[in-house]
Amino acid sequence: MTVPFIDFREQYLAIKDKVDSGLAGVFERGAFILGQEEKDFERDFAAYCNVKYGSGVNSGTDALYLALSALDIKPGDEVILPSFTFIATALCVSYVGAKPVFVDVDETTYNMNPERFQAAITPRTKAVIVVHLYGQSADMTEIAAIARQHHIKIVEDAAQAHGATYQGEKIGSLGDVACFSFYPTKSLGAFGDGGMVVTDDEKIHEGVQMLRDYGRKGRYEHVIKGHNSRLDTVQAVVLNAKLPLLDSWNEQRRNVAAHYAEFLQGVNGLVIPAVRADRTHVYQTYALRIKKNRDKIVEEMKNKGIGVLIHYPIPIHLQEAYAECGYKRGDLPVSEKLAEEVLSLPMFPHMKKDQVGYVAAALKALI
Repeated sequence: MTVPFIDFREQYLAIKDKVDSGLAGVFERGAFILGQEEKDFERDFAAYCNVKYGSGVNSGTDALYLALSALDIKPGDEVILPSFTFIATALCVSYVGAKPVFVDVDETTYNMNPERFQAAITPRTKAVIVVHLYGQSADMTEIAAIARQHHIKIVEDAAQAHGATYQGEKIGSLGDVACFSFYPTKSLGAFGDGGMVVTDDEKIHEGVQMLRDYGRKGRYEHVIKGHNSRLDTVQAVVLNAKLPLLDSWNEQRRNVAAHYAEFLQGVNGLVIPAVRADRTHVYQTYALRIKKNRDKIVEEMKNKGIGVLIHYPIPIHLQEAYAECGYKRGDLPVSEKLAEEVLSLPMFPHMKKDQVGYVAAALKALI
């Protein structure tokens, strides 16, 4: 048996007819940029997140960048973020000229440690980017209380957490602004790049709307120096077809995770994902931890026809791209430990129990 890391076939078959008819309409009308389907998706996805406004952009990275820009984060400001995440979370800070301040994470959830966040605050701190890593919310009650006390804006990096909840509230509605990616591998993925900025703040929304479209107010009236970062109508057609299925697909992901837990519970040398009682996990990524010989096990799993990945092998504070920040090995020990231990197993909604069993048996044998 071979098990790919992700398999899109069943998802595609579930939406094929709706996508085909939707694309035909776009091609007939020729409204490829900011067409009606794109506006419909902005409205519907914002409503799904229980917020007022949504702005479709060309990627999750641009969503973060434009959100910080709309918050007027600029050179001289500091933005706190976890080091254990994808580098895009930091790049958006660099793009606006601000200084990224990396903090350590909780060893159980892999998300930002609120105590480390508080300890990193300085008079220059203007925002915090809270990453809901792998599909589970960070500790938003604690983080939000600290942020409010210090008048710090909260940006949710929700690129991996479409549909997850925290204390009954949707991810995307817990900060000042939230940013999503629709990269194809996401729980809600397009057929190419795409992203969304959602917020309840009309000023932030208006700022992002102008920033994504050349800073214009009218067709040739440019109020600010903007960018070209818009969600294509073609991608919106795909996302419109998928959105009604997102909750059921997330439930299927939870079922796959439950099968993994059934097969792998109690295996020495292995730590399966933990879920806090006050939140839901959508398992965008099923990342567990291998205490010894992780890299050798990765190669052996691939040799057995099992698609595995590592998210993420180098924390951002140790990346060469951020050497100027002056961090060294040992500064953020939990992030560094996780980077040496995490292993992402195959995870997709339509994964069969026998596939999960095959992956789990191979992993147990190698350990």
